[in-house]
Amino acid sequence: MGKPKIAILMDENTSGDASRYEATKTYFQAIDNAGGVGFGVPYLNSSIAPVVAEFDGLMTCGGRFAYPPNWYIGDQTAQTPHSARFEVEKAIVSGFLERDKPILGICAGMQMLACLQGCKLTPDLAVTFPNAQEHDLVDHLHDITITPGSKLADILGAITLPVNSRHREAIAALNAPVIASAHANDGIIEAIELPGFTFAIGLQWHQEKFVGTDHLGNRLFAGLVNAA
Repeated sequence: MGKPKIAILMDENTSGDASRYEATKTYFQAIDNAGGVGFGVPYLNSSIAPVVAEFDGLMTCGGRFAYPPNWYIGDQTAQTPHSARFEVEKAIVSGFLERDKPILGICAGMQMLACLQGCKLTPDLAVTFPNAQEHDLVDHLHDITITPGSKLADILGAITLPVNSRHREAIAALNAPVIASAHANDGIIEAIELPGFTFAIGLQWHQEKFVGTDHLGNRLFAGLVNAA
């Protein structure tokens, strides 16, 4: 058998004119280091069925785009631009879950994974959680606490971990069967997982930025590839 093929749903330059797909090279390097082969996936409806059928695993990148109003708590709404990514990602993630194929969602990818299970977001965690620390800082590290007994804890073999923090949105309300498998010290959810699936994990932080270091979180890329 060949190396597992991992679909990597790319980001786009929504901070500009949304004319380009984007993906940090370390997403692909992470999969290569873990023994898989990564392939970038565009936001085309024609991509959905082949990706779901032919790829062994899925990683969804961070990004900045709007979710539907009913995915947010209360009467809050998105503060981000609309993107064709939403419907394509929703269909691909749903297809992988239906087939119990492994998924690793990063930042926006975690939020999609959670909200497809009925969780709710805040578009601005600083407003919803005024006592929270700053989470939208470049190159800022803070510690998280990993839930004992979670799949995340099993993979990482640790209970605390330093991670980066580059997000304004956050999960504000969980819904079964999703569990929070890591929290920041201020209570903000930093990772989720779906029990009962072979591998369905979401990270609020950007683990791809640690590729090439000895950061324990890189074990998650191996976990994705090994589950594929």
